[in-house]
Amino acid sequence: MTLDCRLYLITPPALSDLAGFGRTLAQALEGGDVAALQIRLKDAPDEVVAAAVDVLAPIAQARDVAVILNDRPDLAARLAVDGVHIGQSDMPYKDARKLMGQRMIGVTCHDSRHLAMEASEAGADYVAFGAFFPTTTKDAPTTADPEILTIWQETMETPCVAIGGITADNATGLAAAGADFLAVSAGVWAHPEGPAAAVAALNAAIADGLAARREARQQSPK
Repeated sequence: MTLDCRLYLITPPALSDLAGFGRTLAQALEGGDVAALQIRLKDAPDEVVAAAVDVLAPIAQARDVAVILNDRPDLAARLAVDGVHIGQSDMPYKDARKLMGQRMIGVTCHDSRHLAMEASEAGADYVAFGAFFPTTTKDAPTTADPEILTIWQETMETPCVAIGGITADNATGLAAAGADFLAVSAGVWAHPEGPAAAVAALNAAIADGLAARREARQQSPK
């Protein structure tokens, strides 16, 4: 079982003020460690998504934050992003891989270890489980139990992402359970003290979870 867990930010579903959100993103990234930013603009025209990448990717990548585009391998392949995230109803993994080459591909696997194993065996760079908590950001068809993270961590090498309603108040348990990454959207952008405070609080919660994971591993039978 690895002993690391990092934050994976997801943009709000719509960005009415792209330049303003760029400043907000920069502030958020000053709050602490962030591994990745997923640009998720559901149903937005290609030119809107491309404009978002043009503004947001340099801000993230300058801070060593990987930029992932949601849903659209065909568009991601043409843009300056580090990878793509696909759902079960999006383009099949093998077709996405042909388009993306060596760039990162993550796959939504809901609450299914079977789907995750298929994605892992196909070569996915990470699998995503969820939703772990109620979320207003998107319609979540499944509810996942944190145990799936523990089982996955104990049996598979492919990193796993926990997603769905995650905030600083509930992140510790998911980090303790075995998540390699915590994907957060509203838990950062809607935080009452601002996004930088949210990132700082989430990193503190992750640290607590990793400490608990480390203690559990030390106490487990050899």
